[in-house]
Amino acid sequence: MLRRTGRGKEERDDDMSKLLMKNVPTLSYSTEEAINRLRVNLNFLGTDIRKIMLISANENEGKSFVAMHLWRQVAESGVHCVLVDGDMRKSVLVEKYQMEAADGGELRGTSHVLADKTPMKEAVWQTELEQGDLLPNTENVVNPTVLLEGKHFQNILEEMTGTYRYVFVDVPPLEMVSDGEKIGSMCDGAILIVRSGKTSRKEVRNSIQLLERAGCPLLGVVLNRVDDGQKRYYYKKYGS
Repeated sequence: MLRRTGRGKEERDDDMSKLLMKNVPTLSYSTEEAINRLRVNLNFLGTDIRKIMLISANENEGKSFVAMHLWRQVAESGVHCVLVDGDMRKSVLVEKYQMEAADGGELRGTSHVLADKTPMKEAVWQTELEQGDLLPNTENVVNPTVLLEGKHFQNILEEMTGTYRYVFVDVPPLEMVSDGEKIGSMCDGAILIVRSGKTSRKEVRNSIQLLERAGCPLLGVVLNRVDDGQKRYYYKKYGS
């Protein structure tokens, strides 16, 4: 996070722990460009949109992938942002990207903070991205609904908006558990990740209804995992 200096400038907090990510694969040009378009589109949302939830209807739709790489690109563009791992049931970020503390110490994260076992400043980590911090979830829990009750998580997100331009929150699928609805009620809007050829129209409609019920505006939809055959069809239709 940032701290104020005596001259009114903001500097990176050198006391923040460092997080290493040892497995961040290089994306193909087309995928990188698609994420870049998504990043650019954030600029059209206005300055009031700061806390953005990334959600899908079901598992294995690429939600965490989009969350990770959108956060990465925003940080690389020089915009100060943080990625919050809000999936405390079945988080994949720590294992998939091989996250570990640079000093070899214990990695603590979201569930520890919400359980009042760890102060937030000890669970939000600096990364190799100068403008990108990360609050991972390092210990899954059986029933995180209990941890989401009250104002604790909401207060954490609000506090983050005082430091970061964007707070990205990766949460469990809407069709699986109610965590997404709860967290959505604390965010300024949601990006819905839809897997091409997999997510049904009914599931998309139901997800939108759940977001509306939570009072979380739908900011946009990402069509993910479009195969080459489908891409050629879209380009052909566009050209005609």
